[in-house]
Amino acid sequence: MAELTIAFVDLTGSVSVYETLGNDRAARAVTKLTQWVGSLAIEHGGQVVKMLGDGVLMSFANNRQAIECVSRIQQEHAQRVLQWPDRLKLLMQIGLARGQVVVVDGDCFGDAVNVASRLSDLAGPEQILATDSVIRKLGARSGVRSRSLGPMRIKGRAEPCEVFRVEWQTEMGSEFLTLPADLHAVAKQRESVFGGIELGWLDASLSFNLTDLPVRIGRAPEADFVVADPRVSRMHSTIDIRSGNYVLEDISSYGTWVRFAGNDHILSLRRQECLLHSDGEIAMGAPFTDYSTPTISFRLVDGSMVLGRGPLDA
Repeated sequence: MAELTIAFVDLTGSVSVYETLGNDRAARAVTKLTQWVGSLAIEHGGQVVKMLGDGVLMSFANNRQAIECVSRIQQEHAQRVLQWPDRLKLLMQIGLARGQVVVVDGDCFGDAVNVASRLSDLAGPEQILATDSVIRKLGARSGVRSRSLGPMRIKGRAEPCEVFRVEWQTEMGSEFLTLPADLHAVAKQRESVFGGIELGWLDASLSFNLTDLPVRIGRAPEADFVVADPRVSRMHSTIDIRSGNYVLEDISSYGTWVRFAGNDHILSLRRQECLLHSDGEIAMGAPFTDYSTPTISFRLVDGSMVLGRGPLDA
């Protein structure tokens, strides 16, 4: 047996993400997030015990490193999801417990494992709940801020357990929680776990993450992609995602035409919508037979998450 700090990280909001993106794309999003969580555990001296769908079970011999790890997870992920729409937000709730653990073939068993899992269930989104054994192990000068929530009954335990909420937010001003996070990828790149779409017209080209959708295309300056041509309506069409599929909807006065790469068939839309199943072109306000019609090219981009220190392979 070994005394370990067990951390259980659970993602919330996955039901909405699966409904919006479809099973394949949502599964890739969840997998890349859990892989990133696991990579931070290893970086902080811990071990990934196992992946459990949209959860990660981790163990740490060093108690302080365990708290540093889960706090950093919340800090960096909180910055990232600021750019995500509500329907695509995957938040994290985390439980921590310390105690004697039996390790068998890489798996962990014991009261601390059960309690960490239960606390992750009890925690709200973006919260870290920890047992008194975790907090008291830190000592009086740890710099970690926490707040006692009092004794709580944990399923499977006969006696109540005092539970603390770890205050991981950087504005709390604790010693290690204010260490600068490695967020260069979040700040300077528009890549996303969810993928996106690229639009081009003349010499203009813009990329949109799924977190930017719906994208409005039109002549008006407030459109997300502006096509300055009198045949284009002020708000001519929109591109959104439903059940993992890109959907183009015509909301214009004169119509929209779509053709896909390698296919001569042309779809004509008048206040209608169609699935964008591959790369192609969109004619706005006049059909492709009018060679002067404003024509937008579009390219579908697969998800490529950039987290922490670089992209993780799926």
